[in-house]
Amino acid sequence: RKNTKRVPSFRKLLRTSQIKLDNKLKNKQFKQKSAAKKYRKEQKKLREAVRDAIARKPFPLEEYKKKQAAEKQEEEEEDALPLDMMDEDDLKLMEDLAQKASFLTRDLSSNEPVHVKKRKHESVIDKYEKVPRRMQSEPEKELIHLLPIKDKGGIIPQTMEKPVSNVAQDEEDTEEMEEAAEDFSAEPLPVLTPEEIAAQRRQKLQERKVHIAALASAILSEPDNNIKKLKELRAMLMEQDPNVAVIVRKLVMVSLMEIFKDIAPSYKIRPLTEAEKATKVKKETQKLREFEEGLVSQYKFYLENLEQTIKDWKQRKLKKSNVISLKAYKGLAEIAVKCLCELLVALPHFNFHNNIIVLIVPLMNDASKMISQLCVEAVKKLFKQDKLGNASLGVVKVISGLVRGRNYDVRPEVLKVFLHLRIKEVELQKDSEDIAPKKKFMTYKEKRKNLSRMQRKWKKAEEKLERELLEAEASESKQKKLKLHTETLNIVFVTYFRILKKAQKSPLLPAVLEGLAKFAHLINVEFFDDLLIVLHSLIASGGLSYRESLHCILSAFHILSGQGDVLNIDPMKFYTHLYKTLFSLHAGRTNDDMGIVLQCLDVMFAKRRKQVSQQRALAFLKRLSTLTLHVLPNSSVGILATNRVLMQIFPKMDLLLDNESQGSGVYLPELEEPEHCNAQNTALWELHLLQRHYHPIVRKFAAHLIVGAPTEGSGALSLDLSQRPATELFEAYSMREMTFNPPVASVTSRRKDTFSAMDSFIDEELNKQLQQHISETVVHKPLDFAKHLKESLS
Repeated sequence: RKNTKRVPSFRKLLRTSQIKLDNKLKNKQFKQKSAAKKYRKEQKKLREAVRDAIARKPFPLEEYKKKQAAEKQEEEEEDALPLDMMDEDDLKLMEDLAQKASFLTRDLSSNEPVHVKKRKHESVIDKYEKVPRRMQSEPEKELIHLLPIKDKGGIIPQTMEKPVSNVAQDEEDTEEMEEAAEDFSAEPLPVLTPEEIAAQRRQKLQERKVHIAALASAILSEPDNNIKKLKELRAMLMEQDPNVAVIVRKLVMVSLMEIFKDIAPSYKIRPLTEAEKATKVKKETQKLREFEEGLVSQYKFYLENLEQTIKDWKQRKLKKSNVISLKAYKGLAEIAVKCLCELLVALPHFNFHNNIIVLIVPLMNDASKMISQLCVEAVKKLFKQDKLGNASLGVVKVISGLVRGRNYDVRPEVLKVFLHLRIKEVELQKDSEDIAPKKKFMTYKEKRKNLSRMQRKWKKAEEKLERELLEAEASESKQKKLKLHTETLNIVFVTYFRILKKAQKSPLLPAVLEGLAKFAHLINVEFFDDLLIVLHSLIASGGLSYRESLHCILSAFHILSGQGDVLNIDPMKFYTHLYKTLFSLHAGRTNDDMGIVLQCLDVMFAKRRKQVSQQRALAFLKRLSTLTLHVLPNSSVGILATNRVLMQIFPKMDLLLDNESQGSGVYLPELEEPEHCNAQNTALWELHLLQRHYHPIVRKFAAHLIVGAPTEGSGALSLDLSQRPATELFEAYSMREMTFNPPVASVTSRRKDTFSAMDSFIDEELNKQLQQHISETVVHKPLDFAKHLKESLS
């Protein structure tokens, strides 16, 4: 029915009093409350009726029949008259009535008489009791009670018969199944031979390989359209067949790694903002977005799988399925580490690179030497190819945190990777912008003052072009690179200084000293004094090996040769220590320490020639010449090249080529002070021995030095030898492969007469005696030493 009430106008509302409006509102709220209360009461009654109807058990019909029959029998016994007292007419009437008995048609489910008047308010339970019951012979059917219906007459319960399954048919089906199972179990499984098992395994493996290859080729051919196949390929990482699970998982790991290396873009994919998702874009752009989103998602899941594999192996855990044994899990973990190392080096610009760094760096300190070596090599490659320095900074931060977190208990290889950092310059001063000013364009006033109208026009066009070129330049600015390198080196030096301060007896000390020797020229001037004191105290303590002490000396002179020139420090103690250490060098195959010695000599004499006295230079020249006699040829070549530099830098070195002594005193080779050993009173007699050395380059250098190391003339060296530094010559003529370097020229052997028999060398009579002696049987008699001893004494 359409509502005819009209909404009151604004004026009418104004005329209505506030009390009336409040009363209307109260009435409305009261009606709503009463209606809700009434509804709740009805629902409560309905629930109670349903509960009673379900709980109450119907009265069985048989019991009622028995009870009725017993009562009837008692009444008949009491009140019945014998048939012989009835008339024939009355008996016939009774038989006729019995045939037409109306009580047979009455409702037997009720105890009440037939003509009882119905009550107006009859209870629900009574109505339920009046429902005719089925006979006992029929099988009882289960009822499902539904929600009742309410009408004017009252509440009508609703029920539905529960569908009964055919029990007989089910039993037959189960019997058939059991018989089939018995027949199946009765038939034994065919026992396969080892050859058949191997053939079956090869077939399965071939099928998996073909499937992997098909998916990989489809993804690589059309990455945009087949990005969903990455999920299918990644699902094979969970291969459950125990016969081929290990190999299939390894193949899938490597295949996915190569796929990601090929299809990953050369930029980092960032997540879309809500505004970008809401805007409408072209189909090509939407397709590209879907590809990038799917790629990042699958790449993330792949890295998580690799990480979980490594964690399970580290924690010695197995999956519930036990498809793969613990021993096989180690091989899976090694493949996972290899894949992570490849991705670390190949995709430093892509997403989740920092997550890979966090996974790889702790494995550098792993107990497994193979895994540790893999991770160390990967980090070295990353450092060497990282031109900007962003990835290197992330790795250095994680390594520094690892060293500090493990309380400096890590492998030395972890710190030695710092030596491969590509850092050659840093921001040593805050005003470095003033040293290298940026491109400055002329202002309008300067142009107006200095240039003509045509010149101003050309200048304007030129500046516009330069600005466009600067904006379009893809390479990173030098300032950003310097900033990253500075931050990286600060973290490296903080790690080094912590170890020098807190863990001087740690096995990491050699790596720290080696790193300081390499990057010492980049240290801030403020740390020079403290660092030199620490280095000298380490040398003076005597707890360092000669290699570690060489690194200390090299670090100290690197500091002093750079910005340390302004410091008034005399490094005489470092010269003395090197002079004392020279004869401790290993002269055998492991002569790699000679490279450090040659670097020290170069920094100590060539770059500090003005601070070195003549006596010190003569002492080092004599001791180095003596050292050449008992080291390998490549070390001898490097030392002789250093002696050549000394003889050319210091003009009075030819004193050692003369027999006459200069001044008083005798040369004291065992003295550890180079200033006071009187080296001017000796001669370089070692050069005469070196002229007969088996190595041709050593002979050339000895002959060159013995005539005074001239730069031109007959005694001069070839350009190939004279222009190369000592360290380069040391590496060039290395004998690590235990072969002659340069190789010895082969000499053609002369033709010699050959003899058919050995008897040709022996005289005829001598030959007869030999044959006779050989043919005689030798009888071994016991030796009697006492007899001969008595004869000799008598």
